[in-house]
Amino acid sequence: MHTTTLNFIKKYLTAGYLTTALVISTSFISACEKQSQQYDYSIFAFGTLIDITLYDASKDQAEQAFTQLQLDFDQYHQHWSPWTNGDLAQLNKKIEQNFNGEAIPIPAHLLPILKNSIELSRQSEDYYNPAIGKLINLWQFHKYQDENIKPPEDELIQNIVQQKPSLSDLRINQKDELISQNPFVSLNFGAFAKGYAIELELKKLRKLNIQNAVINAGGDLSVIGQHGDRAWNIGIRHPRDSNILASIEVKGNESVFTSGDYERFYIHQNKRFHHILDPDTGYPTQDAQSVTVLHQDPGRADAAATALFVAGSKNWQRVAKNMDIKHVMLIDADGDIHLTPIMEKRIKFLNKSPTSRIIVSEELY
Repeated sequence: MHTTTLNFIKKYLTAGYLTTALVISTSFISACEKQSQQYDYSIFAFGTLIDITLYDASKDQAEQAFTQLQLDFDQYHQHWSPWTNGDLAQLNKKIEQNFNGEAIPIPAHLLPILKNSIELSRQSEDYYNPAIGKLINLWQFHKYQDENIKPPEDELIQNIVQQKPSLSDLRINQKDELISQNPFVSLNFGAFAKGYAIELELKKLRKLNIQNAVINAGGDLSVIGQHGDRAWNIGIRHPRDSNILASIEVKGNESVFTSGDYERFYIHQNKRFHHILDPDTGYPTQDAQSVTVLHQDPGRADAAATALFVAGSKNWQRVAKNMDIKHVMLIDADGDIHLTPIMEKRIKFLNKSPTSRIIVSEELY
């Protein structure tokens, strides 16, 4: 876990907040009210810490829920990650080998992820592009803390970019088999799988008759019910310091996801390189510091936060409208804060820079 993130956690725990670190962004839940029954559990999956908090549940409900969620997230981590030897990694090998129209069986649990991603990719104009796994592997941002890390050679980057890997290179036939037309496609669902997993687990909590809960996946939060007799108060981290930039009250069944350039990054020759890549250039995007999205669908919120980050300050409104995303806050490269009108009504600023401008967009619907 990043040192600055750990310092951020310690600061806000001392101040009385329940908070968690994030690989891409960080948020908090205000915890001023003591609950009569609260149970907490943490799981490490998708490269981050996932905190589950249950309110007003019985001990038996909590134990059953935590056992189930641990089992499920272990499975998701194994089979939805391209870095393991699980089902997604095996599917990527078959795509690389069978790109001339040969049908590839799709594991049943990956099928909804793939189908949802194809639709989200289309709606986002490929700003959400989970087909660029080879490009992500090339950059090796999992080693961002290494002393000698540096960008890959441009020739290697362009070799992948020129092949334009996209989900449009894939087709699912009537037997739910995958047909690929591009060996440079390698699937990485890092910008969707976490949100989708949270959605599945919230449904399981409801089946256990748990009415009030928070799943905090490294700072991306989804809630059901409410926090005692009030809504949750979620904090959004400032992308350029360790303070909370703004807070937002989140109602039951809402999710807040943030993509930012401030967790996995390094400096090489006085230039900043972060982990969110532009599929068109093969390089980290340069037009945004962070994007926060609020939506009732955690998977859509997850994918949209990344897509709008890559789209940047010039294109985010069009893409958000296409993706049916109405609540957006984008902080551009200059630190100016772009908001949709409906998001402006929900957000409360706590610590913005005095030089930041607030730019409110037109309504997106």
